[in-house]
Amino acid sequence: MHRTHHPVSRALGAGALSLALLSAGTAGAFAAQAKPSPMPSMCGTKPCMASPSPSMPAKPAMPAKPAMASISIRADKASARVGDPVTFTGRTKGLKVGSPLVLQHQKDGKWIPLKATTKIKNGSSYALIAKLNTKGTEHLRVAAVGKKVYSPTVTVDVT
Repeated sequence: MHRTHHPVSRALGAGALSLALLSAGTAGAFAAQAKPSPMPSMCGTKPCMASPSPSMPAKPAMPAKPAMASISIRADKASARVGDPVTFTGRTKGLKVGSPLVLQHQKDGKWIPLKATTKIKNGSSYALIAKLNTKGTEHLRVAAVGKKVYSPTVTVDVT
């Protein structure tokens, strides 16, 4: 015998199946919401910071890394005559305004301070003028007095 399915019975079957799946999903959603969510405790009118759970100890706060100090340098001349003034300018980072700076030159592998000094100005800039009295190629840098902070080396040919 040949069976024919009526379109209405197919729709009813599909609807009943959809309803069963939907109600099972809804029951699962209600079960998932049955757990109470933790409420923040109140400190006056503001929520307090939650204390760490006993299973999760609080991490100690790491101190902030101090910014690395630095000094830049630029000479206004690449070459000068003996006794002519040469102006050195630059900027500093991580050093206080008013901190002293000194110009140094390299002699026999050692850095020797010259008589050219200045202080860091507002805006972290500086300028100093030096008269170079030794013929030859001078290797120079600026140093922060009392700190181990130096500019890169610049060279000035003195004739």
